[in-house]
Amino acid sequence: MFRVISTMGHDAQYERWIDGLEAAKALMPDCRGWTQEVRILDEGELVWSYTRSHKYPQFIGPGTYNRLARQFLQEAAEDEAKSAAGKVIGKG
Repeated sequence: MFRVISTMGHDAQYERWIDGLEAAKALMPDCRGWTQEVRILDEGELVWSYTRSHKYPQFIGPGTYNRLARQFLQEAAEDEAKSAAGKVIGKG
């Protein structure tokens, strides 16, 4: 379970990393002040953070980027498989 929170008042939970990441990226333009921040928590632990003090979002913790990248690829492959199955069923 991924939780996306921001200092601008956003607080939502997502089952999938892809959904949480998209929500967090959508909040990035709202970070206009130096003290504003967007965070993603995985099981209560901080794994991703964006502030104006860094040019790019930061992945927090050793191995976090690799673990979340693999999860992203797995979720994307599952989405593609569901989409392909829906097309095959729709044509039959």
